[in-house]
Amino acid sequence: MSDTATGLVIAERAVEHLTGDGHPERPARLRAITERLAADGLLTRASLIEPRPATDEAILRCHTADYLRLVEREVADGRERLSTGDTQICPASLAVARLAAGAVIAAVDAVLGGCVANAFAVVRPPGHHATPDRGMGFCVFNNLAIAARHAQAVHGLERVLVVDWDVHHGNGTQDIFYEDGSVLFFDTHQHPLYPGTGLATETGRGAGAGLTINCPLPAGSGRAEIVGAMREKLLPAARRFKPDLVLVSAGFDSRIDDPLGSFTLTDDDFATLTGIVREIATEHAAGRLVSTLEGGYALAGLGTAAASHVRALMA
Repeated sequence: MSDTATGLVIAERAVEHLTGDGHPERPARLRAITERLAADGLLTRASLIEPRPATDEAILRCHTADYLRLVEREVADGRERLSTGDTQICPASLAVARLAAGAVIAAVDAVLGGCVANAFAVVRPPGHHATPDRGMGFCVFNNLAIAARHAQAVHGLERVLVVDWDVHHGNGTQDIFYEDGSVLFFDTHQHPLYPGTGLATETGRGAGAGLTINCPLPAGSGRAEIVGAMREKLLPAARRFKPDLVLVSAGFDSRIDDPLGSFTLTDDDFATLTGIVREIATEHAAGRLVSTLEGGYALAGLGTAAASHVRALMA
């Protein structure tokens, strides 16, 4: 792999995580992205990175042992839904969820190892709603948070920036890092909307005071509001924080016409957002940036938005 390339980690087993007919978080999401990347010639331009399952050690850096055991037990028992919240499961869900977290870890390893310049992990189930002890919002494990802790524990990084542009607030990521002085968490999201968290007054506690930046925005918000928040609030905060690595919860349900949100971002807007986080990574983190798929439920729009994001990573 070239150190100038963009890496792609595609967790192909993600299609085995079955959520039932009519569920918005469905296997076709993965296919919509990979087929669009192939059609646009982006797969052949990228360096493909092999995913691997996350270990218990990696998962337990963010989740409690009791919660991990609960997931193992409830999947083994054949339940159709986690008892902790609105996350559908099937017999393959534990293996697929481990692979989703492990895919983001593999992307981090490739970037920090100098194999690629940046990377995007195409995974499901998503992760940003998973708290230390609760799966919810279609999420089992918090993929990006697990990768952030891996970067710190294994690679010795001190400061990690997490940017979440999903239309829903990343409550799980916020919970994991709320009292942590080593992670800056920035989130734009529609409010009011599921899960109801992410008020501007939620700014962190203890060592993490001031390191959670929430930008709740009304339905109908789009480029002006979201790009504006990133330029006016994220860029100055990042300059103060000086991250060693930039991680992005890339939710494409903030795109116009998504069935689960009412933001109005376009494919070109996602390229602009990607350019902003790349700017931060270049200025402070030697260009080191990893993004992972979160939401996005209108299949055609999901594919074109993800392709726009990848194209901007390659620019």
